[in-house]
Amino acid sequence: MESDAPASIDGARQAQLIRMVRQDCGSCHGIQLTGGLGPALTRERMAEIPLDNLVAVIYQGRPGTPMPGWKTMISEADAEWIAHQLQAGFPLDTRH
Repeated sequence: MESDAPASIDGARQAQLIRMVRQDCGSCHGIQLTGGLGPALTRERMAEIPLDNLVAVIYQGRPGTPMPGWKTMISEADAEWIAHQLQAGFPLDTRH
């Protein structure tokens, strides 16, 4: 897995992933990703976590916690793209 550049994900898929994170992840991490049942997913907090660790948590989840793995719904490349976006400051929902 390449860790110094985000995975190449087309614009339509990016929009789907942004909606998924805002809606599905936001249900636990807060709609603004500032925390809730789950911890905050802010740029400052995510920048402290190694990219490979973020990808693993997104893709495989955290056993023994409410954090599910998303590997049945997204690819590992999708998880890598999401992790990069979290470290950069997650984009707003792109619905028009």
